[in-house]
Amino acid sequence: MDARPKTIYLPDTMVNWPWPRTINPHYEDVKAEVDASFRDFKALSPELQEAFDKCDNARLSALAYPNAPREHLRSGCDLLNLFFIVDEYTDIENEAVTKEMVDIVLDALHDPHKMRPEGECILGEIARQFWARAIQSASLPAQRHFRETFNEYINSVIVEALDREQGRERSLDDYLKLRRKTIGAKPCFLIIEMEMDLPDEVFYHPVIMDLADCIAELMIIDNDMMSYNKEQAAGHESHNLINIVMLELNLDRGSAMAWAAHYHAEVQKRFIGGLAKVPSWGPSIDVLVKEYLIGIANWALANYSWSYETQRYFATKGPEIQHTRLIPLLPKVSAGRSQLLCAAPSA
Repeated sequence: MDARPKTIYLPDTMVNWPWPRTINPHYEDVKAEVDASFRDFKALSPELQEAFDKCDNARLSALAYPNAPREHLRSGCDLLNLFFIVDEYTDIENEAVTKEMVDIVLDALHDPHKMRPEGECILGEIARQFWARAIQSASLPAQRHFRETFNEYINSVIVEALDREQGRERSLDDYLKLRRKTIGAKPCFLIIEMEMDLPDEVFYHPVIMDLADCIAELMIIDNDMMSYNKEQAAGHESHNLINIVMLELNLDRGSAMAWAAHYHAEVQKRFIGGLAKVPSWGPSIDVLVKEYLIGIANWALANYSWSYETQRYFATKGPEIQHTRLIPLLPKVSAGRSQLLCAAPSA
């Protein structure tokens, strides 16, 4: 019998990406501030807060927005913390409870100056504080585009909860349609657009929309490739691209990873090719469009780099795995996190 531990080969998907890794110089300063602020919410048990801290969302924000001024970086950190805490709270719940939480978040974003009711789920206050700060420096078009893309994202979280409740296994195409929303990429582009008056005719132009879809797709592929090991160990792999490819295309793990890497390369080509198709709206708008597109392009590498530089997926082995490309296959474990969440009141 072969007693050697099984390993997963993780292809290097971003080796040819033309934009370099950079990090915001305000990272350390803003990280200390935002981490302390988030702990004050007491949204998580000590055990889960420790795991949450290891994700280092501030680093992801600093990698994603390397040129953002300090205040915008802070809003980026707050936004990513909101995404992650929504995920932590909802991914153990059924559709009905998830919808209640979603309604609380949307209500807080609708009126961030209204104090949240005493005893309410803490998601409302986290969302309220984020948006109250962000709208102080976000242009009106940026605010509008954020609300529209965030609504699409957070309503998809309800659909995902229903899938989980019903044990639904989606086809590859159906999965990607939903995952493009649950990945939450497009609302994150708010920070790039923060000071821009980007007209709707630009933001919703088919070429610009397709370029944004490409970045979301690259993030999906990288996230699902890197999270697969943890998710298969915990029995949560039904909402993961690698697992779905294995089932639908009848591939083993290694072949599914190779398929995903090839798909990633094709999406990269689509993005690079799409840049040449961007129309002109005149010099004053074109300079904004260029800045916006460079910003969203940077998100793809930021997401990739952060995955190796923090303990989100690989504990302390991220740099080693980035070098060797080999991950030891984790054994199956029973996992339950509901006891780790703290339904702390907003008061």
